[in-house]
Amino acid sequence: MMNRKSHWENIYQTKNLQDVSWYQPVPETSLAFFTENHVPKDAAIIDIGGGDGFLVDHLLDLGYTDITVLDISAYALERAKSRLGEKAKAVTWIESDVTAFKPERQYDVWHDRAAFHFLREQDEINYYVSLLKEHVSAGGFVFIGTFSEQGPTKCSGIEIHQYNEQDLSGLIADKYHKIKCIYTDHLTPFNTIQSFIFCSFKHKPAA
Repeated sequence: MMNRKSHWENIYQTKNLQDVSWYQPVPETSLAFFTENHVPKDAAIIDIGGGDGFLVDHLLDLGYTDITVLDISAYALERAKSRLGEKAKAVTWIESDVTAFKPERQYDVWHDRAAFHFLREQDEINYYVSLLKEHVSAGGFVFIGTFSEQGPTKCSGIEIHQYNEQDLSGLIADKYHKIKCIYTDHLTPFNTIQSFIFCSFKHKPAA
């Protein structure tokens, strides 16, 4: 875990925001999921692996009031805070590897763009899935994006786990109803294409 943290701290300290493959000024797919599912403005939202990404900026601009950003890199979080200025005070920032994360509350929306696919050990995948099942409120949402089977096999020097619609849905089918999955191509700053699958799920109400 420490090696993984050191790896990401090094990336964020040595690369500019516009020089990482996941750079996306407007996270259109993620934002569309919020709109399509009529997520209320007071929903408790957590962005897993949010780093210094721009989802938090757009959610704040849209009027969302309960946002948490979790990332393994302290440096990434500091960059996001610096960019947001005074707005950063309205956000809860958590420095943690998701595989060591112990939530102290429930969330209405669990968002993850390109963090989950870095988990390749089965025990880490199982822990992540257990978090989803235990810490998303009944009727809440999961919005998750990973590399698809047509996407890269590595990112930032790390091997990843590719997913398809059946894989992602099957992991949480006992607790979540799949709303939809879409395949989308992300154009990196280096003019390469990365194939993603994005899925939205709704937590089944308790029986």
